[in-house]
Amino acid sequence: MSQIAEKVVVITGASGGIGEASARLLAGQGAHVVLGARRGERLEALAGEIRNQGGSAEYRVTDVAREEDVRALVALALERFGRVDVLVNNAGVMPLSPLAALKLDEWNRMIDVNIRGVLHGIAAVLPHMQARRAGQIVNVASIGAYKPIATGAVYCASKAAVVSLSEALRQEVGADIRVTVVSPGVTESDLAETISDGETLAMIREFRRDAIPAGAIAEAIAYAIGQPARVDVSELVVRPTSSTY
Repeated sequence: MSQIAEKVVVITGASGGIGEASARLLAGQGAHVVLGARRGERLEALAGEIRNQGGSAEYRVTDVAREEDVRALVALALERFGRVDVLVNNAGVMPLSPLAALKLDEWNRMIDVNIRGVLHGIAAVLPHMQARRAGQIVNVASIGAYKPIATGAVYCASKAAVVSLSEALRQEVGADIRVTVVSPGVTESDLAETISDGETLAMIREFRRDAIPAGAIAEAIAYAIGQPARVDVSELVVRPTSSTY
């Protein structure tokens, strides 16, 4: 029997890209997926498609920058299924720009979503997982956590923070709870469309021509979740084969 079947998996940023691909893949392998994102219409459509294909899906409109939203998403999973086996902290934003552009609002949004959003997810599930002495937290970082690029200072720093807090959490929770970091390289998504700086957007569109599908990252997430409970896949970097970055 699959190690994924019947697991209750909460996924943030589930309305597109890696989150959507992960929801489809995990539901197809028998997981109960609980989906959160800001785009409610997309969530409703995705959940409907999963159910029509015989899968199990619930959803709630969620802004991970709001602690109460994330707690409500986890509460939905507990109400509907009685437990949370896995949290996939996937929501993220990437409005790249040179620091000299002084886009402070965009910097703050990246900090709120990419760092605080992850912490809100951890805070929402950790007491429950510790009480059960079981569970897994999967945090989606980025190749930028290891190799910062110009125009990506704040974004890369936010993803480096995700890697660091994940490793510290792994050490703290020890033998009971698994902690996994998945760091995608260039992946097909609509993240680049949040870039408001014209020159940066043109550069990134060219940079992202060599991209792997979101499903490749979903497969990596499923691989980590599908391991036996005593096996913790702590860190995965997944990038295009031809990438020099």
